[in-house]
Parts: sequence; C-alpha cells; structure tokens
Amino acid sequence: MPVPRLRSEDTTLLVVDMQERLLPAIVDRERVVNNCVVMLQLVRELNLPFLVTEHYPQGLGRTVEAVSAAMFDPSARIEKTRFSAMVDVVDDLLTAWRRSTVLVCGIETHVCVLQTVLDLQASGRQAFVVSDAISAAHRDQGPPALRRMESAGAVVTGVMSSMYELLGDAAHPARRACVGLAKTIQQ
Repeated sequence: MPVPRLRSEDTTLLVVDMQERLLPAIVDRERVVNNCVVMLQLVRELNLPFLVTEHYPQGLGRTVEAVSAAMFDPSARIEKTRFSAMVDVVDDLLTAWRRSTVLVCGIETHVCVLQTVLDLQASGRQAFVVSDAISAAHRDQGPPALRRMESAGAVVTGVMSSMYELLGDAAHPARRACVGLAKTIQQ
C-alpha cells in the first residue's frame, strides 16, 4: 500500500466553518484562526486551490474576518447546511481540479471536521488533518475524533509539516516566503 504524501500537483486546502458565532466557544481559538490563515497564505504561495465552507451562515454568521481577509479568491466560499463539507459542489470542484489529496483545517473537530474527513476518505480521496489548525468547544472531543479519522485512513499532520512536505526541496522558489510563514505558526 502506498504511503500517503502531500504533493502540490494533487493537493487542495479545505477550511471548514471558521465562523463568527462558533468561534467564541472554541478552545485555543486564536491559535486555530492564526494557523488557518497561515494555511491560506501557504496555498497562495504555492498556487494551490482552496475552499472555505460556512455552515448555515444565516444562523452562525460569516467566516471570521482574519480568515476572510486571507482568502485571495472570494469565490472559494461555499455555503452549506450539512455538517460534512463534502457537499456536491465541493466534490465537483475537487473532481474538476483533479485533486485527490485534501488538507483539512477548521472547526469543530468532532462534528464538521470529522464528518468531512470521513466523507473524503469514503470518496476515495486522501484527507490530511492539520491538527494545530483544528479545535472544538470541548477539549475532550478532539482526541477521540482524531483517532476515528486516523482509523478511517486520514493522516494527522501539522501546519509546518504540511508546509515543508509540499515544498519538498530547499530549492523551491517559495521556500523563502514559507520560512517567513513558518515563523508565524502558533503552537
């Protein structure tokens, strides 16, 4: 069985439900917001596609300002009512982009992130869960959700690990910019 790897030609970023009314209750919310922003800056440097979902924005508000400001393509915003972000339009875009590897970050770990990752895996895609860019309102919900994602075949990774795996080589033209980004990651 092949070892799952992040490769820029096959990877996209999916930022799940980083919304105004959800965020105040989230554990380590400043870290999660910051690291989701870093992930968006990373995909911009590497010219990778991305999507940002909003779960029921009429009730939960829009994507928080810091994440919205980092979105260099406003058309990448997808509204949904399903907990999973693997709605038809997301599936269609991943297929059109020929992307089978998806980096996932956002909230909440045990609800929308979990269901998204399970659906990505079930669709034959490979999910990479960015552990330092996800969280939940209840600290104890994260570890069992991560274990469940891993048992479904998802790979748990971090912002910095993702960055350097996608770069692949110190000679990469975006290396210098990414070194700067690495200094802004919150642990």
